[in-house]
Amino acid sequence: MPEEFISGFSGSAGTAVITSDKAALATDGRYFNQASNQLDSNWHLLKTGLEDVPTWQEWTAEQSGGHKTVGVDPTVITALEARKLTEKIKRKGGAQLIGVKTNLVDLVWGDERPPRPNEKVSILDIEYAGKKFEEKIEDLRKELDKKKSAGLIVSMLDEIAWLFNLRGKDIPYNPVFFSYAAVTPTTATLYIDDSKLDADVVPYFGEKVLVRPYDAIFKDAEGFGRSLEVEAPVEGKPPKPEKKFWISTKASWALSLNLGGEEKVDEVRSPIGDAKAIKNATELEGMRACHIRDGASLSEYFAWLEEELLEKQSKLDEVQGANKLEEIRAKKDRFVGLSFDTISSTGPNAAVIHYQPEKGNCSVIDPTAVYLCDSGAQYLDGTTDTTRTLHFGEPTAMEIKAYTLVLKGVIAIDRAVFPKGTSGFALDTLARQFLWREGLDYRHGTGHGVGSYLNVHEGPIGIGTRIQYSEVSLAVGNVISDEPGYYEDGNFGIRIENMVMAQEAKTEHKFGDKPWLGFEHVTMVPMCRKLIDGKLLTQEERTWLNGYHQEVYEKTRDFFERDERTMKWLERETRPIHVMEFALS
Repeated sequence: MPEEFISGFSGSAGTAVITSDKAALATDGRYFNQASNQLDSNWHLLKTGLEDVPTWQEWTAEQSGGHKTVGVDPTVITALEARKLTEKIKRKGGAQLIGVKTNLVDLVWGDERPPRPNEKVSILDIEYAGKKFEEKIEDLRKELDKKKSAGLIVSMLDEIAWLFNLRGKDIPYNPVFFSYAAVTPTTATLYIDDSKLDADVVPYFGEKVLVRPYDAIFKDAEGFGRSLEVEAPVEGKPPKPEKKFWISTKASWALSLNLGGEEKVDEVRSPIGDAKAIKNATELEGMRACHIRDGASLSEYFAWLEEELLEKQSKLDEVQGANKLEEIRAKKDRFVGLSFDTISSTGPNAAVIHYQPEKGNCSVIDPTAVYLCDSGAQYLDGTTDTTRTLHFGEPTAMEIKAYTLVLKGVIAIDRAVFPKGTSGFALDTLARQFLWREGLDYRHGTGHGVGSYLNVHEGPIGIGTRIQYSEVSLAVGNVISDEPGYYEDGNFGIRIENMVMAQEAKTEHKFGDKPWLGFEHVTMVPMCRKLIDGKLLTQEERTWLNGYHQEVYEKTRDFFERDERTMKWLERETRPIHVMEFALS
């Protein structure tokens, strides 16, 4: 990424701002520790969300005082962000914001910049997609007609992959491909270099989809803008088009400018994103199935790791652990690859929320410390993302307490029942309440949407304090993570993550005559018994935990018929927990 090249920061969320004599990088709470370690003395770290710390936009505007101009690559900022930044710049005495067509970081990078990937794109069979691309396009056209839109220009790669039932390999861990798309009432166009298409893709499209070169999108966008019919002029007012083109609120400023700007463009939450987030029956069944296979892989890994560390007293580093887990997963049916870099972290490294171990620059796994493993995989029938925190020795009282409080948060989300129309923003406190009572918290969201053999982080839904999570209600068919945590810098970190699917809940009453929703969990991996203080759990929570462990055992045990080590581990970790076990502790 350009940010990593220019700054050295390798996190997935960061914005770099450079002036003639200063440089700043902004990132959120997941990456504070990582950024502090990776940035050198040339950089000022803006810790987004902390009190009295300016946003990168505010910092930029401050630097623009004295009538300075701010430049930005218009392909990496949205139209809304550009408007807001322009306002801030002018309020601080800056001149203007301009779009710089040639990215200046790319100029510095020069020939060393990696070329754009050119991996092949293939068709996702209807066995896994559950719905034909023609039906998806027709549903989209109905939405365009209902809202009287001239068409939708699509720039989100996962939306394009989902719409056309295609998958690619251009971005590590995400089965997407570099492309754009345009859908109007009469045409559907995919902008992609045809050298990337498998031989069967063009016949698959037939005459229903036109394939155009990737770089043709901006020129064609100008044509789309010019094609809009204009209303009859009204005296004293400039003529306006009868219809506008839609772009996503996440689309680039460059795309908006080429379509003709605000007069010809409506920025909307993408209807494709909304549709993609509600999985069909085939996708939901695929999620259930792949999480059972994936859960079996994790249990096998944890059993192996425990034996290596305790019985064999092997010296394994975090990368060796991650590699072993991938090796185990790769043997499972329908495995395609990982869904993100495995976070294999021991002791203090577990406190780095998005820690990424690197060969030669990682720690040996310490059996006397907390071990946090956040990992996931891509399967043809779904995407997984699971976190488990374990301890192979004697955990401290604080580690046990923190783990149990986090577990209570996981259970609270899992057992939640709420009326239709409730957002993830409203549910967030359910997970945090037990930590809050102790004056504790965590600096990340509680849950994110997950794609179906697509991106492991998927909008527009989520559980957390981000304002956008208040804008979209949870709906039947949503797949979302449930992952509270707690972290002590330099000491240890706790996170537990299950995947849950929204479904209609059965309630005795129907207040307001509206549906009520709840969740179905699909992750099938035991919790760490050694880290649970049963006295802190209510009877209902213990009942939930014992039921969950029984389900994990029943759904994964058949994988271990010839694996005595893992079967013994699974039986031990899933046996019922009773409060009397802790009465004398």
